[in-house]
Amino acid sequence: MHRLILKLAGIAFALPLARGALADSKPVNPPSVVLVIADDAGWIDFGFHGSTEIATPALDRLAAEGVVLEACYVTASVCSPSRAGMLTGRYQQRCGHEYNLPGEAPRIEGGLPLTERTIADRMRAAGYATGLIGKWHLGLAPAFHPTNRGFDEFHGFRAGSRSYFGNEKLTGGDRGYEHARGADRKSEVESEIAYLTDTIARDAVTFIRDHADRPSFLVVAFNAPHGPMHATEDDLASIDPAVAPNHRRIYAAMMQSLDRACGSIGDAIDASGRDTMLIFVNDNGGATNNASDNGPWRGMKGSQFEGGIRVPGFVRRSDVVKPGSIEHPVSALDLVTTAVAVADGDLAGLDGVDLDPWLQSRTTDRPHQQLFWRRGPVAAVRDLDLKLIRIEGHGTLLFDLRADPGEQQDLSPERPSETIRLLAELAAWEGMMIPPRWTTGPMWRENLLQKHRMDVVGREAERAIP
Repeated sequence: MHRLILKLAGIAFALPLARGALADSKPVNPPSVVLVIADDAGWIDFGFHGSTEIATPALDRLAAEGVVLEACYVTASVCSPSRAGMLTGRYQQRCGHEYNLPGEAPRIEGGLPLTERTIADRMRAAGYATGLIGKWHLGLAPAFHPTNRGFDEFHGFRAGSRSYFGNEKLTGGDRGYEHARGADRKSEVESEIAYLTDTIARDAVTFIRDHADRPSFLVVAFNAPHGPMHATEDDLASIDPAVAPNHRRIYAAMMQSLDRACGSIGDAIDASGRDTMLIFVNDNGGATNNASDNGPWRGMKGSQFEGGIRVPGFVRRSDVVKPGSIEHPVSALDLVTTAVAVADGDLAGLDGVDLDPWLQSRTTDRPHQQLFWRRGPVAAVRDLDLKLIRIEGHGTLLFDLRADPGEQQDLSPERPSETIRLLAELAAWEGMMIPPRWTTGPMWRENLLQKHRMDVVGREAERAIP
């Protein structure tokens, strides 16, 4: 067991550290980085993944100009822990941020631990201006505020969701839209929020324009298409009535506004004339309550099946990254590491791999042999093309993703030696993590277990689970 732990530690840290150690000097004019995060979108609901029902022309164009990540994984299947991993570049289990934020625990206990360095901390130390626009969802207490976690500017809301339309009742609260630069904070006039996705895009474009003369790092965290299901009348009217049921039509309209917003960000990057790496990723798989569709992947938000953790993603950097795709599994942790590496920032302690050799087509090797997940009673490991899901009290599932990408056939009874080996690998990884700092109660625990029943077959059956 001790040798396994040492081996995994080497996988986690050797590559990033080597990249930093070999850097000759800081780049004279490093690129800016814009990380765009969608929320609860379905994998198949993008044109660049083959959607014929929902049009995403702007995102399709940006993806075609970059490298599409065909097997992009986040580290959690729900919002807050996924963002904890994404915005630190480390498995969130290292600091106990394993569940969504607690609803009833004291606020000071519910947030990304202050011992963790964020990607903004690393980018700012490398000389970058830093900003976050949109959804935070990593702590509501003042100590967790984005401007206390490495971001020079914050324009958005701190809770996990809010109305897409202006609502004066939200002013000054966790869901109110605020503007902050350091300790200087003020609320957006809610009557001026015509539609939240447009407001986030407006502030993102302004940030890009205002920082065109120096390297900057910007996170644009859209709430779309996370609930509540709100769309503008104009967007809804433009959706083909054949898109049904009505819930799906609203979702399509929300995706249309998201696409338009991302297009405006891409245009602002191009107009700035600044070398910029644009990263697009979704925070987790499509949810059961927003009519999203994960296409060929089994499962949904909240599950460790592919539909919960495999997400759309691409990286674009004009004149540097040539159009193409990476077929091998990559992690959202890699995207963070790549951003810090391009800034020549401090890579120490990151769990990801610098994807530059893959983005530059200098290698076709796998960036990872293994990826890991855990949320309470359900944990998983992908080892090459084998994937194991361990469900507390309900046994173990084993899938060959090459032969069975839809995870239909449990191979654990007929391949016991591989099942035992992967259980040991998963346990070794868990030995390097810590227990969750909080949980979300028995109701959500049961919900989590329900989402991993093998007899729940088909999208409609999945959507019946809250």
